[in-house]
Amino acid sequence: MSDVPDPCYVAALRILKYRFNSEAELRRKLLRKKFEKDEIEKTVVRLRGEKWLDDERFAAAFVRTRANKRVGKLRIRRELHAAGVSNSDASDAVAANVDPEREQEALLELGRKRARMLVRRHGPDYLATSEGRNKLAAYLLKQGYYAGLVYEALKEISVVDHQPDS
Repeated sequence: MSDVPDPCYVAALRILKYRFNSEAELRRKLLRKKFEKDEIEKTVVRLRGEKWLDDERFAAAFVRTRANKRVGKLRIRRELHAAGVSNSDASDAVAANVDPEREQEALLELGRKRARMLVRRHGPDYLATSEGRNKLAAYLLKQGYYAGLVYEALKEISVVDHQPDS
């Protein structure tokens, strides 16, 4: 090996210094930096061999981070797919790193927070209307939660938050 550093490899390490990237993300970023495809391929193989690139590890860390930010499984899986992670790696990472109990708790917490915001914006009876319930449900679905979980959460939110004051 020569003493001259490979510019593509150095650029890849700079990119990876900031955060994990999937292999596809790194390829896209290096292409934008005008490196040749064969240079990128050699760099990716080298980084994989040195354990700098690992889509399974990237997916697992990504899932844990997004789940802690109250994002549902479906959205996490979509984001992983957009990052270039294979469907099987994404599914395995979601299954291994999302606890169903914590997901339910996060959904309830997120639903209650959004419900408070909707009540502040539209008035105390807004969530009793079909428009208010639909708006809350649509928001939770957009966050990537399954429809069945959202339905159960809406029932619990309405029971807890709409009890008459004694």
